[in-house]
Amino acid sequence: MPQMSVTVPHTLSQQDAVERLKGFLGKIKERYQSQVSNLEESWAGDTLNFGFTTFGFPIKGAVNVEAAQVKLDGEIPFAAMMFKGKIEQEIRDQLNKLLA
Repeated sequence: MPQMSVTVPHTLSQQDAVERLKGFLGKIKERYQSQVSNLEESWAGDTLNFGFTTFGFPIKGAVNVEAAQVKLDGEIPFAAMMFKGKIEQEIRDQLNKLLA
């Protein structure tokens, strides 16, 4: 599967960044409820493992919270490649708002 990657810097403590990210996918689902389903979210230390379906495409990956940045690495299906830039930009925008 094709990879996607988004890195967003932050000035929060690592713990504060983790706290802000908890429930992040719930906020995404709230905002895009007609476009997002099958939401899965689990934490392992400072890493959020996630999965969801949007427009019939399964998206999965992990968000690693580091001291000065948050890095998302994920997979998207080949059929969604034409939306890769839009998906990455939307995630980047939402993370920037959340971590500001």
